[in-house]
Amino acid sequence: MFKKIIFAITLLALSSQAYARGLDIKLADEMAEFTYLTESSTFGYGGADIGFSALFTEDDDYQIGAGIMVTGNPAGNNKAIQFGVGGKFVFVTLDAPDEEVGAVAIAAQFRYIIASETPVAFVVGVAFAPSVTSFSGADSYSEYEFSIELEVTPSARAYIGYRNIEYEFEGGADFELDDGAHVGVKFEF
Repeated sequence: MFKKIIFAITLLALSSQAYARGLDIKLADEMAEFTYLTESSTFGYGGADIGFSALFTEDDDYQIGAGIMVTGNPAGNNKAIQFGVGGKFVFVTLDAPDEEVGAVAIAAQFRYIIASETPVAFVVGVAFAPSVTSFSGADSYSEYEFSIELEVTPSARAYIGYRNIEYEFEGGADFELDDGAHVGVKFEF
């Protein structure tokens, strides 16, 4: 099943409707995540941000994911505030509980940009999947993240943040894949 999921994500990444946009590298003491960012101009008004990620930990836990986020300004056209809604697919192989689980989640994002000579943004993101969209023994999936971004150049941003990723299993036990601070950089091509 894992190979089928990798194959499907690879096909999505190579779609002719998407083109390369950037790379997001997120590092913590015991976790690393790499996200290939693309953009699709055929989805909705103005397109959507699409990402394909691979996360791994020191404990030999591995998660792959694919997400889509449509982002825009509110009706008042306040350029400092951006809202996003979308979805996320995740599949994880956990070493300690010896589980392979996944989920299809809804996601939302809020970004507040302080315009200055060096723009700074405050970002909050959440994703949640109930039991009906969680599979292979997972009862739910939740993720939330807070970060502060600094635009280093027009094509590179550095950030520091906190993230929690948690899976709840059908037996009632839960597992935190990530729970801590991280640093990262986003490069746009």
